[in-house]
This record gives sequence, C-alpha cells and structure tokens, in this order.
Amino acid sequence: MNKFLFKHIDNSGLIIFRVIFGLLCFLEAVGAIFTGWIQRTLIEPEFTFSFIGFEWLQPLPGNWMYIYYLVMGVFGLFIMLGFKYRFSMVMFALMWTATYLMQKSSYNNHYYLLVLLSFLMVFLPANRYASLDVKLKPSLKSISMPSWCKWIFVLQLFILYSYASAAKLYPDWLDASVIEILMRNKANYPIIGELLQQNTVHYILAYGGILFDGLIIPLLLFKPTRKYAFFASIFFHLFNSIVFQIGIFPYMSLAFSLFFFDPKTIKNIFLKKKPFYDANAIIVPKYKPILVSFFSIYFMVQMALPLRHHFFKDDVLWTEEGHRLSWRMMLRAKSGRTTYSVINANTNKAIPIKLDDYLTKKQQRGASSKPDVIWQFAQHLKQDFAKQGIPVKVFVTSYVSVNGKPSKQLIDPKVDIANEEWHHFKHHDWILPSE
Repeated sequence: MNKFLFKHIDNSGLIIFRVIFGLLCFLEAVGAIFTGWIQRTLIEPEFTFSFIGFEWLQPLPGNWMYIYYLVMGVFGLFIMLGFKYRFSMVMFALMWTATYLMQKSSYNNHYYLLVLLSFLMVFLPANRYASLDVKLKPSLKSISMPSWCKWIFVLQLFILYSYASAAKLYPDWLDASVIEILMRNKANYPIIGELLQQNTVHYILAYGGILFDGLIIPLLLFKPTRKYAFFASIFFHLFNSIVFQIGIFPYMSLAFSLFFFDPKTIKNIFLKKKPFYDANAIIVPKYKPILVSFFSIYFMVQMALPLRHHFFKDDVLWTEEGHRLSWRMMLRAKSGRTTYSVINANTNKAIPIKLDDYLTKKQQRGASSKPDVIWQFAQHLKQDFAKQGIPVKVFVTSYVSVNGKPSKQLIDPKVDIANEEWHHFKHHDWILPSE
C-alpha cells in the first residue's frame, strides 16, 4: 500500500490541472452573471427550493448575489494563479456548495461534481510549482507529489462513469426513446439539428453513451488504448458542450486526462522548463492513518449513495427518491400538470392561488413533477398563510408523464401534503405507485 499511495511521482499533471480548474471556476462564476443565470435562478424567484434541511440557505437580498459570484470568480482566479491557494480553495468550495444547496431548480450532476472536486482540491499540493505562493515562499516549491493525489481523481471518475453507465441499462434508454425526446428541442440547431432527429443517431447516442461511460476509464488507464480513448473523449465532451450547452464541464472532463498520460509527456508539453521528477521515493507521512481513514470513508460514501434508491419502494424515475447525488444523468424526461388546493383549516373554505404569484416558470416545472419539490411548495404555502394567521391544508392533484408515456396520478389527492413530514431514508406513501 505504501508504494501504491505514497511513492512520489512528477506533479506536472496536478499543476496544470490546478491552472485549468481555477480558470474554469472563474468562467463558471462570471458566466452565471453575464448569461442571466443568477437573475433567473437566484434573484427573480420569491424563494428557492433548497435541498431539504438547508432551507436556511437562501440567496442574498437584492443584487448581492452578483457580488457573491464575483467574489467566487476572484477565488477561481486565485486558484489558477496559485495565490493563497489553500484559503482560496476552501472559500470557493464553501461558496459553491452553498449556492448548490440553496437551489434545486437548476440541479445538475455536474454542479455536484464541482462540489466534490472543490473539496478534494483543498487537500492536494497543487500550488507547489508555477504559483504565486511559491514565488512568495520558495520553500514550498516541489516537483513531485505522492501518487494518491493522482488516484483519488481516477477513483472518483471511475465511480462516476460506472454508475452513469449502469443507470442507462433500463428499457427507455435501451430503446432510445429517451434520446429521441431529449433531441426534439434540438431540431432548430444549424447543420446538426435535422441529423439529431434521426432514429439511427438516437441508437448510436444511446448505446454509445453506455459504452463510453462504462469503458472510458479502463481504456485511458491502458496505455495501448489511451490515445484512442482520449480522442473519443474529445468528441464525446465537445458533442455534449454543443448539443446540451452544459457550461464548463465538458472541458473540466477533458482536463482529467492529465492524470492518465505519462507525467513526462505533460511536462514536455506544458512545463518545458520544469525539471522532471523520476526518483520514485516512497515517503510515508506521519498522518497516514488519518489520510487513509478519511479517503476510505469518503469513497465508501461515494459508492453507497448511488445505490440508495434500491432501498426505496417503487421506481426512482417516478418517485425521485434517491435520484440526486447518484450520477443519474439525462436519464428521463418528465412533464406534469399539477394543481394545489389550499383549504382554510378553520372554515374548510378553499383559498384560490395562482402558481404565477409564487413561482417562476422553471420552478413550476419542478413543482409539477417532482415529489420533494411538491412537498416543499406545500410547506411554503402553509408557512405563507400562517403569517396571515390562517391555518391551511394543502391537497395536490398531479398528473405526470415519464419519458412520453401516458400521464398517471403522482400524488394522493386525499393527503394533506402540508402536514406530512419529510423522510430522507423512507418512502413516502402519499406518492402513488407507478404501476
């Protein structure tokens, strides 16, 4: 184990990854400002649907979220430059995680990945070369790193891609019907729009996705196939960037390739003046038990979280219980028609409400098809009327379609959702069966 984890290797890959990572963090932050994402997601809504248990995390009032993201972008630049690296990395990780937890309307597995990466980067000696920290304190300079710094990326990616591949092995993906639905709103794309509507292309994308996710890490680790796997990664991630427009993350994914190629190759391409480390010294730190224990627990949690939906009743595509934090990426298309009946608990009279008075259009989509968001909105209505001294009951009538199938009733209309408790590890019986 000592040789595997603590043998020192050249750190060129980690140094270049830090530069790219910091730049992409900066671009993600400022991009959210200039594309209007902050306005649509954090400023316009009356309130945000946070992760349950984090309701206290709400956006700053007025336009302060612009300043928040600007500061976060500055920390991204500091990471790129290796300036006050550890502090900058901790601050970015905390700020990004806060914005991730305070809103679910724009939930994205890639945002979750950035949370994990940000905290992992806190522990890594990524500022030991080509950084302002080294310029200010030369004793920090190092041209090597323990090999565990590489393998935590490899293992994290293997978990991610393996679960992503396995999750696609279900009928609606295998018959390419999900891909067909996802591609319908791409028909107006220039050049490729019409091509994306072809049935043959749908099957290529469906089975290509399974194979890519399932094989990409082993193929990158195996030297004879590494170059071909890298070119496949370029095509795959650029395709995702163009078709799905998912921001920085295709480029972040390509940057991971730095940990699969020979460090000498990375050094010769990006850091030609840097000495190459090949002493292969094994240096076991005093804190080895703490380090091994921490990452063992971390990766056990990472392997367990995507399995939890198997312990809930019914299909995760229907209930959403265990969907998040599980690398279930672009697996389904849901649409719903939902009405909320608010009843004065004292008089039993109905109180008419309009969703437009409470929710943005994007929030309404979640509050029409996702049980946890439906529950949260019922709680919000209860609290809103309680401020007026009116105790209420909230009943929900919701019809939901999954992957274009006929709509079925999602929520038991006889249950007062506002007075139900939320259980993180237990099925909610007010979610009607999918079959």
